Amino acid sequence: MNEKSLMYKIGLSLIPGAGPVIAKRLLAYTGSPEAVFKEKNTTLSRIPNIGKSFISRFNPQKVLEQARDELEFIKKYNIEAKFFTDKSYPQRLKNCEDAPVILYAKGNNQLKSTKVLSIVGTRKPSEYGLSVCKELIKDLSKTHKDLIIVSGLAYGIDTCAHQASLKNGLKTIAVLGHGLANIYPAIHKKMAEKIVKNGALLTEFKSTTKAVRGNFISRNRIIAGIADATLVVESAEKGGALITADIANSYHRDVFAIPGRSIDDTSKGCNNLIKTNKAALIENAEDLQYVLGWEVNKQKQKAIQKQLFSELDEFDKLVFQTVQQKEKISIDEICTKMSKPTSKISPVLLGLEFKGLIKCLPGSFYTAKLCQQ
Repeated sequence: MNEKSLMYKIGLSLIPGAGPVIAKRLLAYTGSPEAVFKEKNTTLSRIPNIGKSFISRFNPQKVLEQARDELEFIKKYNIEAKFFTDKSYPQRLKNCEDAPVILYAKGNNQLKSTKVLSIVGTRKPSEYGLSVCKELIKDLSKTHKDLIIVSGLAYGIDTCAHQASLKNGLKTIAVLGHGLANIYPAIHKKMAEKIVKNGALLTEFKSTTKAVRGNFISRNRIIAGIADATLVVESAEKGGALITADIANSYHRDVFAIPGRSIDDTSKGCNNLIKTNKAALIENAEDLQYVLGWEVNKQKQKAIQKQLFSELDEFDKLVFQTVQQKEKISIDEICTKMSKPTSKISPVLLGLEFKGLIKCLPGSFYTAKLCQQ
């Protein structure tokens, strides 16, 4: 990647007061990261939701100086910067509106896999929670060698998830709530070094960013958005794991929780998720594989789906192909694209779902499964 171009991309992520949504809006209206820094303030101020207070805080020269420093750091320590429009940027995360503008990745993992599972939980797990986490990852590793396990490098369940992944030969990603100049907690530095060899350390924060509470809450959206599903192993009534679960639900991703005894504080969060239908009850790897459809041989499933596709009438095929055009699409958008009323589209979608060709997501969204034509 051109260093000058990368400097402007990094700079876009460092503009004070410009979170991912605002930064992407600036990019959309100006045309390029470089243009954001060269555009007149009067022009920037006319962009929707870009007010005078934002313009007054924006010092292009100062931001670019910080970007140059960050560029030197990532070059020195062999860190890859992934801009949200790059092909190497995680596709699942790219589909989230508030996904980071840029991600810094250290390791040998390209962050691409057909299966990605985030595992989160309390920092003070019980022996039961640790045992379930270890066994589940061990069992998944037997038949899903391409699986990537994502967690947050914190104490407790996070540590257990990373260690079990490494022990069983699975790649693992640690999403950090700080920059890559240091590791927090410091005691996990050796584990982080092992993760770099068989996975990646991932963060949206520049190298010098310290580990503060707000950053860990922010990084939870990456843990939720980068995966197919989020599993909460153990959690008290309040905690970061529950925040991650809520974010995953807002992204229309599957959320699972391990049930526990009603008298155990470390299980109250999971039990509440299940009780309020915010998470599906999962007891073991078999349950998770069944819900996600991982228990079926992919090639066999694809062949079956192609056969089913060939048996559809022309209108059904058109509906299916419309669903295939995007990772997820609402029924309203399907109707608009096909210029047909809901009464015509809804029964077809139901039929395609029964045939296993599409999946219905929360909020009346649909996604196509494996079949490709």
